[in-house]
Order: sequence, then C-alpha cells, then structure tokens
Amino acid sequence: MTPPAGDRDPAHTPVRPVRVLLCDDHAVVRAGLLALLSSAPGIEVIGEAGDGEEAVALAAALRPDVVLMDLQLGSGIDGIEATRRIAGLPEREAEREAGREVECDDGRDVEREAGRAGGRDVEREAAGRGAAGRGAPHVLVLTTYDTDADINRAIEAGATGYLLKAERPEELFSAIRAAAAGRSTLSAPVAHRVLAQMRSPRPGLTDRELDILGQLARGLSNREIARALFISEATVKTHLGRIYDKLGVDTRAGAVSVAKEQRLLP
Repeated sequence: MTPPAGDRDPAHTPVRPVRVLLCDDHAVVRAGLLALLSSAPGIEVIGEAGDGEEAVALAAALRPDVVLMDLQLGSGIDGIEATRRIAGLPEREAEREAGREVECDDGRDVEREAGRAGGRDVEREAAGRGAAGRGAPHVLVLTTYDTDADINRAIEAGATGYLLKAERPEELFSAIRAAAAGRSTLSAPVAHRVLAQMRSPRPGLTDRELDILGQLARGLSNREIARALFISEATVKTHLGRIYDKLGVDTRAGAVSVAKEQRLLP
C-alpha cells in the first residue's frame, strides 16, 4: 500500500536529473560531451544543437535546466547572441502571451487560434506554457576562449557561468549542477582575469573608436580613414592615440592584433 504523500520518507524521494542542452558546432565535440555527461550521475542530455539559432529554438521547446554553450559557432549567430536570446526567453513569451490576449480582446474568435495551431495537442501546449513560467534556462559557457572581451560579453549577455574546455570532467559536472541551481561558476583562469579587470579596469572603446579600428584592420591610411568616416586626419590621429592607450599598444599592427584577440573586430 502506498503511504499518503505526507507520510513518505523524503530520503526516498527521487531527485530529478539536471536536464542539459549541448550547443557546439563540432559534431565530434558534441559526441564527446554526450559520452562524458552520460557517465555523470544526476545529469541528462536532452538535446544537441550545432548552431546558435538551433540552440535558441531547442531551449524554447525543451526547456532544459542548463544550456552548455560554445562561443564560436561558425555561420549564423554566435554563442554570445544565442545566450542573450535564451536568457530573454521569458520576456518574449510574455510578449507573445500578451499578443494573444489582445487578439481575444479585439473580439476575434478564440477557436481561430486553436485552428491556426494546426491541431497541436492542447495538453502539450498547456504544459509548454507552464514550463515557460519556470524562467529561462541557465547558460553555462564552455569554450577555449578566455579573453577579457569574450568573458565580459558572455556575462553581460546573461551567462550563469564561464568554463574552459581544459577543465577536468569533475569540474564540469560540478559547474553544471551549480548552474542548474542558479549559482555562478568560473574557471580559475577566468576568475583571475575578472579580478584583474576589477582591480585595474580599462576604459572600453567608443563607437567612433571601434569604427576607426575597423578601418585600420582594412589597412587604410589615416587619410583614407578620414575620408571614409567624414572626419579630419587630426581627429583620426587623436582617436588612434586613445585606441593605443586603451589596448595597451603603440603600433597600428599591435592595435589590430589585440583587437582580434579580444574579438573587438568582426
């Protein structure tokens, strides 16, 4: 006989595994992660994505607890933009829900929306809306890149944690469980860079300085940059001096090199 719910032993209550969605554009890497995570107790991989758009779509459909996100994803949106969109899922769903309410308030037939759904199962749709109420999945970045620019952009986009692929499997398992609980995890080198930035922050480049940096990467001279941006050569030189100071370089080639390293250039 099954005891009443109030009399059950909490120690024997099954714990739901952490549901993970993988996003990496390399099939071999995904296969390796799938095999690795399959060996971890309490972690279940429920889906795989090979690009950013697919990751966003699967995150909305499957509602994983954690999305394990690479940054470089080939063509299409990168891991940063995918992270931003996944972190914003509840807001977009709320907007869509508000749109449905407006349609009903306008006096449209409520059954029209059901017909437009193409016969989708009502219970499944209701369950999906219930899942939306749980909030966005947590994104744990797993990458080989540890530049200041990558770290800052990922955190600003809403990533819960930032892990390097060189970490031991046990560290990855622990980070996934922490992310599922909403706790942040940073690889030691990443944490070191974050602390270094906090101790001696460098001012970021302005939009105009990024424009000039982009022209610089094309190999244009100061005169050509001035013509392209409709400014004077003196203004170009002033901006270049500020760019050099902010990037910690003293040559045009050095500025372009550091900008590429920090992914300030497309």
